[in-house]
Amino acid sequence: MNEKLEDRCKRLIAQHEYKTCEKKLGEAMFRNPHSAIPHNLMGILMEKEHQHVLAMKHFRAAYALDPTYIPARYNLEQYASMFPSGKCAYTEEDCPVQNDSQFKVVYDERHVGHLVRK
Repeated sequence: MNEKLEDRCKRLIAQHEYKTCEKKLGEAMFRNPHSAIPHNLMGILMEKEHQHVLAMKHFRAAYALDPTYIPARYNLEQYASMFPSGKCAYTEEDCPVQNDSQFKVVYDERHVGHLVRK
């Protein structure tokens, strides 16, 4: 069986097999040091283990490795919020924001543009 890393981690987390999942993600990070996917998944795992600061580090690492990787951006936004929904993004299909057309530019008193949801 050739299960995708995202699917395997989602299954292991659902089964509370956190140590097994962490081991698989560590191996994936070692094999693919420039991939955002294992860092995003490790962030989800750390959130499930109530290690918020460590989770945010992994989400930021995933975003830094690939700023176009939507799940990392979604999870950063979700878990940095004061009122997270509790929903995490293992893959792009888990993200309600599929493109930047749901954002608009607003200007503050300094006339600096910021992206916000419409």
